[in-house]
Amino acid sequence: MWQDLFDAGISYGEKTVRTIAVYLIVLVLLRFFGKRDLAQLNTFDLVVMLLLSNVVQNAVIGPDNSMSGAALGAAVLLAVNAVVARSALLSDRLGRLLEGRPVELARDGRWLRREVRRYGLRTTDLDVAVRRQGGDDVTETTSVSLEPGGALVVTLRDGDQAADKNDIAALRAEIAALRRRLEEGGLRG
Repeated sequence: MWQDLFDAGISYGEKTVRTIAVYLIVLVLLRFFGKRDLAQLNTFDLVVMLLLSNVVQNAVIGPDNSMSGAALGAAVLLAVNAVVARSALLSDRLGRLLEGRPVELARDGRWLRREVRRYGLRTTDLDVAVRRQGGDDVTETTSVSLEPGGALVVTLRDGDQAADKNDIAALRAEIAALRRRLEEGGLRG
């Protein structure tokens, strides 16, 4: 029993190489096919992501079902990811290569249908993103972009933006001034 827990069945060097290779392959595949998946994870995308992890599992572990092999694979994955992520932060060029650039999906209150279709997005899903960020629909936006990490960033027109702290502070100051005028008897109807 204890032998099965710690006998990897393959060399730790092979397991390390397998893990790094699969990480890089999945990273490249997600770079080219995954921006939409990160932006709007629907049922179909969730199924693909779950199956993807299962598909690459054997490539990572090989014939190994040991705890020590799993621990090594997990440690290698985390280490490689940390190195890649930090390298992308330090190098703008590498960051753009790995993550891509923002994509404008709407401009001046209109969806850019070609870009929306290119990324396999539905305008109904994008309308939900606009509502989540305070707008009623795309006509209230100056731009909507799909960022490299998959986030949708909505910029609302000035008049359609929600009140911020400065707006509230200005209203409070006006109310305070009206109260003072009322208390002084200076407000006449």
